[in-house]
Amino acid sequence: MAHFRQPEPAEDQLPVPVLAPSLAADAADTAAAVPLAAGAGPSPLPPAPAFGHRSIAEVLTSAAASLGVPGFENKLNLPAAKRVCVVLADGLGRNQLKQKSAHTPFLRAVQQAGQGQVPVSLDSAFPSTTAASLASFGTGLSAGQHGMVGYDVLDPDQDRVVNMLGNWDAGVDPRTWQPFPTVFERAAEHVDVTTVSLPQFSTSAMTEAALRGGRFLTGTTSHARTEAAAEAMAGAGPSLMYFYVNELDKAGHRHGCQSAQWEHQLEELDATVRRLNATLPAGTTVLLTADHGMVDVPESQRIDYSAEPALLAGVRHTAGEPRMVHLYLEDGTDDAARSRLLANWRSRFGDRIWAFTREEAIAGGLFGAVRAEAALRIGDVMIAARDALALYDTRRVRPTALEVVGQHGSLTKAEREVPLLYFQADGKKAPRG
Repeated sequence: MAHFRQPEPAEDQLPVPVLAPSLAADAADTAAAVPLAAGAGPSPLPPAPAFGHRSIAEVLTSAAASLGVPGFENKLNLPAAKRVCVVLADGLGRNQLKQKSAHTPFLRAVQQAGQGQVPVSLDSAFPSTTAASLASFGTGLSAGQHGMVGYDVLDPDQDRVVNMLGNWDAGVDPRTWQPFPTVFERAAEHVDVTTVSLPQFSTSAMTEAALRGGRFLTGTTSHARTEAAAEAMAGAGPSLMYFYVNELDKAGHRHGCQSAQWEHQLEELDATVRRLNATLPAGTTVLLTADHGMVDVPESQRIDYSAEPALLAGVRHTAGEPRMVHLYLEDGTDDAARSRLLANWRSRFGDRIWAFTREEAIAGGLFGAVRAEAALRIGDVMIAARDALALYDTRRVRPTALEVVGQHGSLTKAEREVPLLYFQADGKKAPRG
């Protein structure tokens, strides 16, 4: 095994036409939309993300279109607007929001009020992880186009695994890796564009790759960020704002999405959106969505697959994340050897996983349209968890990675379905007296 690197523990245009089946509304993790190859096993792949229709990639593009920015389509049927603030809550799955609605009185009221033709849920990108989904959000493209196809993936030019979030490889240029203009760059030619986020993300490689463009305002607390957002939107002109919240994701990774700590951060999110409703200019379109959901994995099901040689037969590199593993094979590995590797994984884990090839993933539209450079970053074999299971290669991850409780990356409904809430801000109340 060669060239493994140790990533940080998980925290948390020239398209090649590939038809992506639409997501079946209530059976995303079990529906048989794309059968595996003959003889490959009993478990069908779920439907692909609804790229181009109802996915995370349509949020900013639809927001820009609702502002009248040319070159964008309003796929999400947003009403025409003068100002749009998009709140992205990292790690907020639709399932979790529904289960914990008692902790979100403001968001619950928004949901109960209805939102007309605006869809109430979206698909994350695949994999259902921050790097892939935020890049789709920021560019309006599928992962197969923007090329950020996992938490960490193979860089074929260096023959090494590189990280796509906080531990970006020095040998990878973010603008070369993700070469397409972002929605912010395109929209900034027509409207005021602002990002409100944490200071450490203002110059990060992830921002440079997928979220570059416009002004970047920072605040270390949610109160500071909501104040910055209200001030930035107070001008008279049309504006597009991206407001990022990461505390929920951090609590989920550390304590689980069923924990009291996660519920507390959900309450904080509810309060943050309530403050935005009160302080943004009246009539501002506010959208709340997320990059992925989350599932809790018990310690007993965090499994070190590097201890089982049959699961690494012919594997040169491992990458991805514990619920969506990429396996890259040695040069010259034939189809028979790859089939044996797939069989070994299926024999070991049975219906607890989906095991499939790069070609099956691309043909099934999981990455959307895939350009040639991005295809080489996808594993030859991919292993996706179907139940509460996390898979680690402890030769290349830190021991603390096995302490992560809440996880994501796979194809289950809890991980891939995210909410979309729409309302118009009330605005500041007139002072009394």
